[in-house]
Amino acid sequence: MFFSRTARIYVPCALASSVTISLILGIAGPVSRAQQHGSTSATAPAEDAKASHFVSDLLSRMTLEEKIGQMSQIAFQEKDSVSHDERIRRGQVGSFLFITDPVEINRLQHVAVDQTRLHIPLIFGYDVIHGFRTIYPIPLALASSWDPAEAQHVQSMAAREASSVGIKWTFAPMVDVARDPRWGRIMEGAGEDPYLGSRMAEAQVRGFQGDAIGSADHILACVKHFAGYGAAEGGRDYDSANISDEQLWNVYLPPFHAAVEAGVGSLMSAYMDLNGVPASGNRFLLRDVLREKWGFEGFVVSDWRTVENLKTHGFADGPEDAAVRAVNSGLNMEMTGSVFRDSLAAAVKSGLVKESTIDDSVRAILLMKYRLGLFTNPYASLDHAKAELGSTAQHEAARVAAERSAVLLRNEAGLLPLKKSVASIAVVGPLADSKPDTMGSWSLAGHPGDAVTVLEGLTKKLGSTVTVNYSKGVEIDRVQPSIFDEQFASPKPVLRTQQERDAEFQHAIDQVKRSDVAILVLGEAQNMSGERASRSNLSLPGRQQELLEAAVATGKPVVLVLLNGRPLDITWASQHVPAILEAWYPGTEGGNAIANLLTGIANPGGKLPVTWPRSVGQIPIYYSQNLTQIPDETDTRYWDGSSSPLYPFGYGLSYASFHLSNFKVDTSSMRADGSLTAAVDVQNTAAVAGDEVLQLYTHQRAGSASRPRRELKGFTRLHLSGGEKRTVSLTLHTKDLGFWSPQTHRWAVEPGVFDLWMGEDSTAAEHATFSVVP
Repeated sequence: MFFSRTARIYVPCALASSVTISLILGIAGPVSRAQQHGSTSATAPAEDAKASHFVSDLLSRMTLEEKIGQMSQIAFQEKDSVSHDERIRRGQVGSFLFITDPVEINRLQHVAVDQTRLHIPLIFGYDVIHGFRTIYPIPLALASSWDPAEAQHVQSMAAREASSVGIKWTFAPMVDVARDPRWGRIMEGAGEDPYLGSRMAEAQVRGFQGDAIGSADHILACVKHFAGYGAAEGGRDYDSANISDEQLWNVYLPPFHAAVEAGVGSLMSAYMDLNGVPASGNRFLLRDVLREKWGFEGFVVSDWRTVENLKTHGFADGPEDAAVRAVNSGLNMEMTGSVFRDSLAAAVKSGLVKESTIDDSVRAILLMKYRLGLFTNPYASLDHAKAELGSTAQHEAARVAAERSAVLLRNEAGLLPLKKSVASIAVVGPLADSKPDTMGSWSLAGHPGDAVTVLEGLTKKLGSTVTVNYSKGVEIDRVQPSIFDEQFASPKPVLRTQQERDAEFQHAIDQVKRSDVAILVLGEAQNMSGERASRSNLSLPGRQQELLEAAVATGKPVVLVLLNGRPLDITWASQHVPAILEAWYPGTEGGNAIANLLTGIANPGGKLPVTWPRSVGQIPIYYSQNLTQIPDETDTRYWDGSSSPLYPFGYGLSYASFHLSNFKVDTSSMRADGSLTAAVDVQNTAAVAGDEVLQLYTHQRAGSASRPRRELKGFTRLHLSGGEKRTVSLTLHTKDLGFWSPQTHRWAVEPGVFDLWMGEDSTAAEHATFSVVP
């Protein structure tokens, strides 16, 4: 595929689909693109041979205990009866996580390189999820840009910062498909769709790793959580996922496969049981699918203490059994815990684990260390770190990303952008001046002092000509504390009495009354999203809904700006608030980006990567459902309310307006290796420039199994000047129509008639049909 940051166009090519498939009349099945054509992150054959020889020689000189040490990772902050330095000297650790100080990283690295028998360097890992020191929009927001080139650029910039301090490995991207917004970790992925998720997975892997593993200023990516974690029952984090084979192959696995095809160097196993088997002891996932079907050659790390928790799951009967099951299933490194270190040697000596299995794990780990350049240049440059962290270039990139990720959900009577006649605005809400809550969850290495809040951004943008009146109005807090509060906390409530809280509420409404326009910044505190942050409802926490309704009742124009990591219940707002801007958690430059968006300096062009429910009772709700009984009456499935979404997948408005015409396809039939091109004229009918995302959907009318009513198969984001008209084309390849059939138990493209739509969201109206012929 081709990414253009200047044109902002994503163009699928013959190798863009997550699987390689053939017609049902021939042999069908997923084929590794890395095996066929070479990984996009592959090194030259001569370099591969050199690396293999180096690692094989090193492995031949290692003791069993030293090998197991390379398979062990230690969390820096955790207490241990033996010092970190001594663990390194004994060869009992190959990796550390949660260290960000380059001085300490270099010191520990010197212990490993200078004071151990074989001088094997450490690899330092960290959760670089959406930035390091400079925080970018959360991954769900990046998916809202519908711009893989932007996602690639963001993660490349994040890699620059992280690598400058000596971190060479990130535990990202998360590519779990998520269709339940109650699940807190929906904010870390690309939403509900496997096609969009696959394109974002590829882009982020390339962003982190560069053209090849070991590229300067880049780091090793780790795709997680393999697999099915996003389908946790009830949206409850860590709960089991029970997924049919059809859904697993067609929905949940494709983004992982796309990441493997893009050359990712490591994967992380998931916490939960998948169909009754813990993912960290699941041979089907870690060997049958990952190694044998996909040809993955990197290494797999567990999630936090998941090896020892194989016993907690009722899967293993003790630590040694857990170690045996994990390693024999295909797990290569234990994140935290000491099960491998304490139990694997005895298991090998007793014959429960072959030493060749240990060698395979260690070889994969050492190869990645070699390719990252750790054997030749393991140390961080303090001068480079000082220049890179929080640089002007980082902040500029963060602002652009936040602007491109925002989604305009409603804009009645053109309330936005704010008119130049506005003389005063009220900026109200518990998140309006909260730096951590502007940054978002998983901002652990970020500095809140760097962040620009919405209040600060608007004051800077308008303060010399417009009066800015502020009140937080209400405070919000979690009922239960977050596991990350000690590392990165949201502001705690300071209003102690009901009288104080009522006074602040009234102060906010007074500020609205004395202003021309009110900007209400509402949503969730950052610790309300992320890991162990699932919710049983989607309402605005605390008294925010009451505050919003009171502000609207004043009669003043109200703009709702949402800071959040999941769709929330804004059904009332969608009917009564004239303008709604979904900004997600926009990151360090969020306030400046939102100020630019509200004033028209930037024009919203993002689209939803999720279907937005009206209420929690609709969940799960997603656009690509199968056709069933009475398909044309989808809004009548509940007798006590609508069954249609509040906003469809792919939806988003702009200050510009676009008209589509002259839709056509260049052929009415395709063969096995064929393609068709769909084209449509797009005209910006407004005077202002803006971005539109053209989306292509298909439906297979009949076959060996029922297929979703629509499936995304292509998209492109384009920029049009005011009045500009352009013909936009998207190419669909026959193999992009393949699926895993629950009848035949294989991948295939089945001959028959297909529908094709092209338009602005998943309800696209421009329609054509075509056939796939043998």
